[in-house]
Amino acid sequence: QVQLVESGGGLVQAGGSLRLSCAASGSTFSYYHMAWFRRAPGKEREFVARIASSGGTADYLDSVKGRFAISRDNAKNTVYLQMNSLKPEDTAVYYCAARWFLSSDYNFWGQGTQVTVSS
Repeated sequence: QVQLVESGGGLVQAGGSLRLSCAASGSTFSYYHMAWFRRAPGKEREFVARIASSGGTADYLDSVKGRFAISRDNAKNTVYLQMNSLKPEDTAVYYCAARWFLSSDYNFWGQGTQVTVSS
């Protein structure tokens, strides 16, 4: 079991930046692949970015490539999402998720943090 707590959301103008953090506890963090998802108002939840347990590989939603960067610090049990050049369409609740390295599903989720980008 792993518990996840996101922070770092807020209100920012278009073109601005935010860094989200997700602190994990309760299990060995380095055994988990980590990801960020988001849910915009009236839309389905969508994948944003993921990073392997070792931090060696990362993948992104096409619309955030070149603007967002996922990273992790296994010594601090924390995963980050650096978001630059934010657009109003990035407005959503952002969720951190964890998948045990031998599992196929993201079974552990944080409570979410609101990101609002004004135009």
